[in-house]
Amino acid sequence: MSVQTEQADADGVSVRKGEAPPPRGAGSATKNGGGGRRSPRARGSFAPYALLLPATIVTIVLLGWPLVKNGMLSFQNLNPKQLILHLTEWNGVENYKETLTNEDFWRVVLRSFLFTTVNVVLIMVLGTLIGLLLARLGQRMRVTLLIGLVLAWAMPIIAATTVFQWLFAQRFGVVNYLFVQLGFEGMADHNWLGTQFSTFAVVTLVIVWQSIPFVAINLYAASTTIPRELYEAAALDGADSWKIFRTVTFPFLKPFLWATLFLEVIWVFKSFAQVFAINQGKPDRLTETLPVYAYIEGFGNQHFGMGAAISILTILILLLLTAYYLRTVIKQEEDEL
Repeated sequence: MSVQTEQADADGVSVRKGEAPPPRGAGSATKNGGGGRRSPRARGSFAPYALLLPATIVTIVLLGWPLVKNGMLSFQNLNPKQLILHLTEWNGVENYKETLTNEDFWRVVLRSFLFTTVNVVLIMVLGTLIGLLLARLGQRMRVTLLIGLVLAWAMPIIAATTVFQWLFAQRFGVVNYLFVQLGFEGMADHNWLGTQFSTFAVVTLVIVWQSIPFVAINLYAASTTIPRELYEAAALDGADSWKIFRTVTFPFLKPFLWATLFLEVIWVFKSFAQVFAINQGKPDRLTETLPVYAYIEGFGNQHFGMGAAISILTILILLLLTAYYLRTVIKQEEDEL
């Protein structure tokens, strides 16, 4: 009786000598339970996209479609006449030409950048100091301060602006009353909203007061991730507080500072409610930032196409800022690698 020998094919399937080998891939198909069925991992690869779909649809409906309509409106000549008669008059890029050749627009752009710079610097410096203070306080004081920060952060924008209007009111204002009590009789009827500088000072107080909690709480949360051993080692080496911050705290907080800085720049640059509610761009339209300028040109002067064009230009400026931020972050990540 002859002994039958076996040889293994490339897929690891036994083949008797003298028999035809099975088709290529039959072994792998058998192992996977059939060639036409996908693995559970492949079937589950669509789950993240399915979860993102509702949020994507809501974003497109609530943000995408209004943006498209606003873009179409920026290419139209839409004034009260066309609005009443339901006329659509396309005028191409005339709204953009008129805006970009208007000196007032560029003055508002410069004013918006200066306003954003001052606010963001104050917000980041004060917010960082308070965040570091939270890390050093005891538990009771920390909880008390955190509650105060959250309450300030949670207050609605218009409500907060109304409170500051009452504080700086020309008559019966708390700030003027306190100055009189301190001996400054000339401040009894001082108009804080009468000049460009003082109006911006009040608006800056509102925005900084509302923005500090976000920065402080973020930085405090980030500081809790820094290993305590690094501080102990720096103290043993004789490093003072500034050197410890520069060599230990700041390198860990740098990514959080960059992200928070970018968010604050966007938030302050597009702030509308505080600036408009305080003084509606007065006196003499000297306190208008780009969002307020777009609103007054569009709805105040009823040049709706012009207002839409200004808002689109504002969005483009924000996109340029975003692109610069992303480029900086990517470059930092490449340098670290």
